Amino acid sequence: MSDDQAPSTENGGGGDVETVEKSEDHKKLVDFGLDTTVADELEKLFQAKLVTYDDLDPRALEAIRDFPIECAIAVLKQLLADSNLQHVNNKSAYICGVMKTYRQKQSLGEDKPAVTNGPDEKKLKEILDRTGYALEITTGQRKYGGPPPSWDGGPPGNGHECFVGRIPKTVYEDDLIPVFEKFGTIWDLRLMMNPMQGCNRGYAFVTFTTAEAAREAAKQLNNYEIKPNKKLQVNVSIANVRLFVGNIPKNKSREDILEEFKKLTEGLREVIVYAFPDDPKKKNRGFAFLEYDTHKSASGAKRKLASGRIRVWGSEIIVDWADPQDEPDEETMAKVKVLYVRNLRSNVTEEELKKIFEPFGEIERVKKVKDYGFVHYKERDSTLSALEAMNGYKLHEVEINVTLAKPANENKARERRMRRERDNNMNMGYDDYYSSYPPASFGPPPPMMRGRIARGGMRGRGGMMRPPAPMDYYDDYSGYGQGYGYDDYSSYGGCYEDFSAEYSPHPVTPQPPHRGRGRGGHHAPAPVAWTSNAAAAWPPWYAQRSGGYGTAWRGQSWHQ
Repeated sequence: MSDDQAPSTENGGGGDVETVEKSEDHKKLVDFGLDTTVADELEKLFQAKLVTYDDLDPRALEAIRDFPIECAIAVLKQLLADSNLQHVNNKSAYICGVMKTYRQKQSLGEDKPAVTNGPDEKKLKEILDRTGYALEITTGQRKYGGPPPSWDGGPPGNGHECFVGRIPKTVYEDDLIPVFEKFGTIWDLRLMMNPMQGCNRGYAFVTFTTAEAAREAAKQLNNYEIKPNKKLQVNVSIANVRLFVGNIPKNKSREDILEEFKKLTEGLREVIVYAFPDDPKKKNRGFAFLEYDTHKSASGAKRKLASGRIRVWGSEIIVDWADPQDEPDEETMAKVKVLYVRNLRSNVTEEELKKIFEPFGEIERVKKVKDYGFVHYKERDSTLSALEAMNGYKLHEVEINVTLAKPANENKARERRMRRERDNNMNMGYDDYYSSYPPASFGPPPPMMRGRIARGGMRGRGGMMRPPAPMDYYDDYSGYGQGYGYDDYSSYGGCYEDFSAEYSPHPVTPQPPHRGRGRGGHHAPAPVAWTSNAAAAWPPWYAQRSGGYGTAWRGQSWHQ
């Protein structure tokens, strides 16, 4: 027997002596610089057909070589004993992830790799054989599908994904797939894993090929008992695919911005800008929203654009996430009798709006707010006729944009009413509030800090305190605003609420425009109308993505 094929012995602390048959791959490992005992453990993985030598790229071999010998042996032994690597596509990355987790556990005083309690492999195999889907496992997640077999086209858009929370730690795809596939074709299911504990993180995302399936799954499965006394939390999740970009030259049109950012990023689908109706020379307001085909594309674009290495038209740009929008369902929108009219010049009056929209049917009321407005029709047919005829109509030589307005979420409407009542009871005037604010200044956003409270203060981003919403407007328009961070409305536009109108007993002087980005406090982001290209709200946390991450503190109001 040659030296390369001679068996080696290993004494695990005085226990049984174990013999390992050496292969040519064993010699390659040793030649690469791995300790013989570590090479022996890898040889066992080779012989068990869990890993092959070709699965290990140079970076993985370097990581194993440079890992402390005792730690490397412990990790490889654990992989041999407890892991099923059949569905791990990138085994090099997986092993490196396991080593990273082991080192993190060591720093916390734990020296054993996490023991993974997986699914029922027989049941899972039956599901995979029946559906033809692939299962891909990494240290951070287990992904089923994406795309499904014979899928033609890109990934589904917004509104197709469900967030699934409160998943028991012992539940895997073999339990989840049969439950969710009843409501439609699953595009993918991603179960988030905790490598430190070797179990799931308690939540997952299920994407369907249709939005209807996602809505029905959320409706039927919220509070579904997946195990005795263990109920799931399920709701439709809005994946964030929009970025806010600031410091855009105001002479650049939407087409200019789209062309420039398509050169710099991948997956850009749409650009949303807001112009100055009173000044046609200014083609945007110094910012834009970039809409991508997937969250992955948007995330990659954000990393690239925020790296500091890219200048756009000679300037550094400000990049952040935009808030995902809660989109009303088709049933709700089918009842809307209100039009959202944008891009109105300042000299346009409510009377003039009523006059040009009245030929299409009886109007109950009209409300103009700055450079946009709302037209309430009595009949749905009148609304649709006006929508078709008036979108793109030139009013005072400016083309207006007309879409269906979005009914506001009742919970958020209730929150705004409660906030107003609270603020009005504070006995504090505008002057008292404004005198406590430092002046806004130029410059980029302040450094990121944990928690929403840290996002207020200087640079026009809104303060900790929130001035009471101005009461000289209808309550049912408190959810609108088109200001660039300085609008006087409590939320953002394209939505309307139907509750009683009130007026302020005293005249209110609006706060002067902030310079900078002004995303927090009482300032409203750009308005949003009911279109697939609607601009999102200002960019706070991805954790507020309607994905079941709980509530987030913003100014002095809770957003759920």
